[in-house]
Amino acid sequence: MEFCPTCGILVQFELPYMDRPGRLYCPACPYVCNIEPKVKIKRKHKLVTKQTDPVIENDDFKNAATTEAKCPQCGFGQAAFQQFQTRSADEPMTTFYWCMNEKCRARWRED
Repeated sequence: MEFCPTCGILVQFELPYMDRPGRLYCPACPYVCNIEPKVKIKRKHKLVTKQTDPVIENDDFKNAATTEAKCPQCGFGQAAFQQFQTRSADEPMTTFYWCMNEKCRARWRED
């Protein structure tokens, strides 16, 4: 991807036409860069990954309600649960479960 050096908008490619070479142009300003047939543009940018905070933490389940739900890992019959709206408003809420078995503490979800 190339960006306009004048205004920073993503430039668009225009195919060669008649005697005019292919070119990159900015749709927002008059910037134009003609591309010669033998020119290759290579640029590598290192993407920086961001650290993300967990959406659901152990503290969220301390005061959570409990229900009868079978743990898929250990088979224990009780789990704490929290409901969150993870999709659009017209979709049902997603339920996140946490096994109440002290040895297991598995987590799972139901959409």
